Amino acid sequence: MHRSGAVMAWNVFKFCTALRGLGSIMILLVLGVVGVTYYAVVITNYGPALYDGGLASATALAVLILFHALLVMLLWSYFSVVLTDPGVVPPNWRPVMDEERGESDPLTGSEYGGTGIGVQQSTVLADPMNPRVRYCRKCNQLKPPRCHHCSVCGRCVLKMDHHCVWVVNCVGALNYKYFLLFLFYTFLETTLATVSLLPHFIAFFSDGEIPGTPGTLATTFLTFVLNLAFSLSVMGFLIMHISLVAGNTTTIEAYEKKTTLKWRYDLGRRKNFEQVFGTDKRYWFIPAYSEEDLRRMPALQGLEYPSKPDLDAQEF
Repeated sequence: MHRSGAVMAWNVFKFCTALRGLGSIMILLVLGVVGVTYYAVVITNYGPALYDGGLASATALAVLILFHALLVMLLWSYFSVVLTDPGVVPPNWRPVMDEERGESDPLTGSEYGGTGIGVQQSTVLADPMNPRVRYCRKCNQLKPPRCHHCSVCGRCVLKMDHHCVWVVNCVGALNYKYFLLFLFYTFLETTLATVSLLPHFIAFFSDGEIPGTPGTLATTFLTFVLNLAFSLSVMGFLIMHISLVAGNTTTIEAYEKKTTLKWRYDLGRRKNFEQVFGTDKRYWFIPAYSEEDLRRMPALQGLEYPSKPDLDAQEF
């Protein structure tokens, strides 16, 4: 059945509104999975094994130390993504003036669809030969490089990668590193839980007697399956985002530049990595940046990005 554009737009809006309502539910779901895993690994299996003595105690101690260390980093990274604003366009933002040329980056007139001030700016600054700065009709404001509008959040997000329901937030310029660390530590934690519970999982199918109540055995079985599924799925996402970081692109940009032979922001793997994680190695594996990196690397603020001079005229 044919539907009008107005009806389709309304349906999309309802879908975006529903996604906003998932907030506390998704956070509780994540904490629930963490809680079940903690109960199965620490309380049920390896905690009591500390008192067995010998190699069993040493193994349990090693598993528990590594498990808790990864859990702290996982939760730190997760709530850093949830609580950190991904980056929004500052009020009345305008392109940075080029002191050498004495002019600003030109705008594309075709990207102005509104009336009033939008049309006036388009008339004054538009240059179809060099489309460098875009305009958001929904927010009625200029869009910095690599900025996209999020229909779920209802605003433009700096260097937007995607809107993630698991973190109840957009993943953008200011929290993309935290999101990658969340994936990294989630993969390590779920892999550790899977490997540590594997002997107990195999014991389910043995003919011998298994210690524990039916409830604890069922929890261990469920935890193993959950962590195995999460480990495999997160590994796929982690590999994908590693490839995106290596090319200095985002999920949205990777889709948009399928027909682009050269990417203007690809500065080489090391520099691309530093555009996300900074140059201070001490901060690479924690969800934070050094003050020095924040001060001298504009890319970490989400408004300016270094690019290849020979590709500066390429549209993005």
